[in-house]
Amino acid sequence: MEVKDSNGNLLAEGDSVTLIKDLKVKGSSLTLKRGTLVKSIRLTNSPAEIEGRAGGSTMVLKTEFLKKA
Repeated sequence: MEVKDSNGNLLAEGDSVTLIKDLKVKGSSLTLKRGTLVKSIRLTNSPAEIEGRAGGSTMVLKTEFLKKA
């Protein structure tokens, strides 16, 4: 399974990615700002999602809002 960022670059376990858009976190008042770096990502079963630590907690992010750092 190939996982690609918004620019079409391949993502792998342990890569670092940057947010390209401000994202509101569901169930929280937290907003992740554009340019936030997410280090050491983990791939999920879905090619459209990755898991990583951002804003002090682990969350699942859509790859359409990420670019490889």
